[in-house]
Amino acid sequence: MDYGIVQFTSDRGLRPHELAPLIEQAGFAAYYVPEHSHIPTRREAAHPRTGDASLPDERYTRTLDPWTSLAAAAAVTSHIELSTAVALPVQSDPLTLAKTIATLDHLSGGRVRLGVGFGWNLDELSDHHVPAGRRRTMLREYLEAMRALWTQDEAEYHGEFVDFGPSWAWPKPSRTIGVSVGAAGTEKNFTWIARNADGWITTPGETDIDESVALLKTTWADAGRDGAPQIVALDMRPDAERLARWDRIGVTRVLYGLPDENADTARSYLEKLAGKLGLGVAA
Repeated sequence: MDYGIVQFTSDRGLRPHELAPLIEQAGFAAYYVPEHSHIPTRREAAHPRTGDASLPDERYTRTLDPWTSLAAAAAVTSHIELSTAVALPVQSDPLTLAKTIATLDHLSGGRVRLGVGFGWNLDELSDHHVPAGRRRTMLREYLEAMRALWTQDEAEYHGEFVDFGPSWAWPKPSRTIGVSVGAAGTEKNFTWIARNADGWITTPGETDIDESVALLKTTWADAGRDGAPQIVALDMRPDAERLARWDRIGVTRVLYGLPDENADTARSYLEKLAGKLGLGVAA
């Protein structure tokens, strides 16, 4: 089990190219950023944490583009993994997004992993012409089409939402780009993950996950998948007993947020957190 940092990026926080080196120097394994293209001011969709249309954090309205952010981070780091928690692929053109991610993976030396979500903000999705009742199917097609572009010399895909004929598209990722899904730990979500993805990212505040992890592993095996799914758990603060339990049940990565108003605050927090987790300072 390793540890990563997720930054709720915004135009009022530390810039990714300033924060990412601090994360790497403190010994963390990965850097994650979120995605929201925009937030409609009038919404019917309830936020999962507030239960209504109110937002728990103004940074939802100020989120930086994830791919530009990760490209900036890639340019000033050498080995931390670069990922999203979570991206919303169905809000982009799949051919353009496949090119963007493959280019980022190429420029970073094969360090990209993709964390995706179905999207709780149905009003945001609607502005991107995503049918609320079909967003899971749409995400599946996007992932299948992008994988085709990433792995096949002459790729083509024919689906309900993505349709293109034989095509050339380079660069190709140097390795398989793993995909994890950020969603509640339900049987429905795990069935989708076992069929279409490589792992699960827990939702914020979801710490009692023993039964969920067991269900995911059973669903994974029943779907005929080899190995084990990657399980990324979001945590608020380190607790030795909980972390030991998560390690035993098969959690592969734990993510922590951080204060990011300036470099000194972020550096101090990362050093203290790394000490609590027993991480060595990167060479």
